[in-house]
Amino acid sequence: MSLRINSEAPNFTAETTQGVIDFHEWIGNGWAILFSHPKDFTPVCTTELGYMARLKPEFDKRNCKIIGLSVDPIGSHARWAKDIEETQGHVVNYPMIGDPELKIAKLYDMLPAGAGDTSDGRTAADNATVRSVFVIGPDKKIKATLTYPMSSGRNFDEVLRLLDSCQLTAKHQIATPVNWKQGEDVIIVPSVSDVQAREKFPGGWKTVKPYLRIVPQPR
Repeated sequence: MSLRINSEAPNFTAETTQGVIDFHEWIGNGWAILFSHPKDFTPVCTTELGYMARLKPEFDKRNCKIIGLSVDPIGSHARWAKDIEETQGHVVNYPMIGDPELKIAKLYDMLPAGAGDTSDGRTAADNATVRSVFVIGPDKKIKATLTYPMSSGRNFDEVLRLLDSCQLTAKHQIATPVNWKQGEDVIIVPSVSDVQAREKFPGGWKTVKPYLRIVPQPR
């Protein structure tokens, strides 16, 4: 199953470090970040999980839940969490999904259907493609995806920035330009005519080109 932007995020029931969840019910009426890992006790992922724990209050402010997934049982996750706290200085304060049968990794198109049905005997290299981030909206649709190699730590400050953009553009008929940050100018989307824009943005805008109209970020 190929997943793209605006695909429905596949639902699943799974055991996590904070109990069994139905994924769509767990998301509720807010946003969610699902980020995956190829194996427990891997060095780059250890740093990422700790950093996400530090960032969790920022996601909370944005009505966004975060949840990790690793291709190992939750008993292994619990042992790994102790290492993460010890080495990164932050307790893993969000659920971690156990995926020892590779079901969710396959459901989210991170592993091929023929990858087998157990994590036993598989190395991180075998699961190298389980390194994705999914930004999921309240409508349970995928709003953005990122996939990194095992050798490159993910930039979760960028994931937070991306979430800000997704939430803002879902609310207003605007787009965010390159390297945009919260509070900076935005772009009026081409589907909004000048007549409509006058109603939506009574303070006016700067026309760089007919298709490139810059306006202060709406609140």
